[in-house]
Amino acid sequence: MTLTCPRCGAEHPANERFCERCGMPLVERSEAPPEPERDEARLRARKVRPQYLGGELVRVAGARNLAEAQLIQGILLEEGIPSVERRARGFDVPDFLAGGPRDILVPEAAYEAARELLQGPQAGHAEPERPSPVAEPPLRLLVKVVGAGAGAAALVWLLYHFAT
Repeated sequence: MTLTCPRCGAEHPANERFCERCGMPLVERSEAPPEPERDEARLRARKVRPQYLGGELVRVAGARNLAEAQLIQGILLEEGIPSVERRARGFDVPDFLAGGPRDILVPEAAYEAARELLQGPQAGHAEPERPSPVAEPPLRLLVKVVGAGAGAAALVWLLYHFAT
């Protein structure tokens, strides 16, 4: 262990008590405390506006998967609106890790600003939501499955009948 003079910076052995040059009491040599790392959470928290922090969390939007939820959260954060994403009910099991719908929650104080931001400039003229081309009505899907099964059964019957 070495001791350092706080005035002139001269180093001395541990058995000395005062600096030989200037007479100041010696102190243990310590490195300056490292500056705290700027992690992502700290940088995100600096963007949040204080007026949006009050109240309970309320659902402001929904997302189809984790990537879409993170995109919405990024849009909100750029305007200083804090948000939290959580898995929608029924999809909160480990099997759905990044898949499945998500709810985007904001504090009550930020609800109006978040809705206005996410709806865009033409909120009154919103386009009606179109059904996904992948999703079919259940009855139409049932008819297709039964039709395919009947066609397969007829093909098997014909092949069996002509093979004998």
